[in-house]
Amino acid sequence: MLADRIYGIWRCSRGGRYGAPRITAALCRQGLCVNHKRVERLMAELGIEGKCGRRKLRTTIRDPEAKPAADLVKRVFDRDRPDQLWVGDLTYIPTEEGWVYVASVLDACSRRLLGWSIADHTRTEICLDALQGAVATRGRARFDGVVFHSDHGCQYTSADYRLVCADLHITQSMGTVSNSYYNAMAESVWASLKGELVDGAHYATKE
Repeated sequence: MLADRIYGIWRCSRGGRYGAPRITAALCRQGLCVNHKRVERLMAELGIEGKCGRRKLRTTIRDPEAKPAADLVKRVFDRDRPDQLWVGDLTYIPTEEGWVYVASVLDACSRRLLGWSIADHTRTEICLDALQGAVATRGRARFDGVVFHSDHGCQYTSADYRLVCADLHITQSMGTVSNSYYNAMAESVWASLKGELVDGAHYATKE
């Protein structure tokens, strides 16, 4: 029975985190492709829903003296092959010991998470570590033609970050301030991370 399968997927999604879109996708992977509206209706009848909502913390702190790179993406993230566009961002996770921060680098074509880093600070090093992780994943010394898109955060506009990108032959691109649509693909990674692993969870320590 479809309702039973929906309930089973929801119950196994780390404490009922999955909403209708992810349950619909999970059913499709199981060979049962149904309309997401039908899944929404059955979830409502079962009295279940996905979990969302979290505390807010500002992570994009702009250096007023730094000149941001031009926006080369213009909210168009579709690419037809890997290593044309990488997107990066920084987010946060609460613990009883304070915040921890996560930086990532995602390939826009494959949506593969190429590099990531976790730290208890938001200095440039965390974003550089994520970028170096992406470099190690691809295993090259030069990345001619790669555009790296981010927000105007001081980590990405810093002299150190610019220098590393220049050495790697990576061209920087930056969306506008305070508008998540200009880095929507990176934001989607955080939505998945927090929806599945953070919202409703409790982390006693940073470790």
